[in-house]
Amino acid sequence: MIRLRGHHLICLHFFSGESFPPEFVENLRAIVQNAEAGKTVNVCRGPDDICNRCPYLQAETCLYNKDADEEIRNMDSTAQALLHAEAGEEIQWQDMKEKVPGVFAAWSEQYCNGCDWKRICKKNGEFSRLIREKPS
Repeated sequence: MIRLRGHHLICLHFFSGESFPPEFVENLRAIVQNAEAGKTVNVCRGPDDICNRCPYLQAETCLYNKDADEEIRNMDSTAQALLHAEAGEEIQWQDMKEKVPGVFAAWSEQYCNGCDWKRICKKNGEFSRLIREKPS
């Protein structure tokens, strides 16, 4: 089983592997491959199977910047609400993949514009398509 927190249920769909240490990227690729292959995803609160390999995680807290942990927990709550995914729920990656286009406008408006990783996500064809199709 794969453990993923709320915002990874959206953002991981646009993962490209850039700007991360190689061991972190290997973990991300393995998670995506397992999810795409049908391995069950458990929606969790707090650090997940991605975070556990992140160089910014210390003592279950994200130290990317001084406000990161609180911001990420808020993102998780928003993502879970948009996707109708509850912590502890077991889901299929394909189900989330099908929901992302329907919630993307609300998500991107609130989170993508100020995100440090947006320049990387913009290289993803699906992200670019969803941005272009976003209602004005």
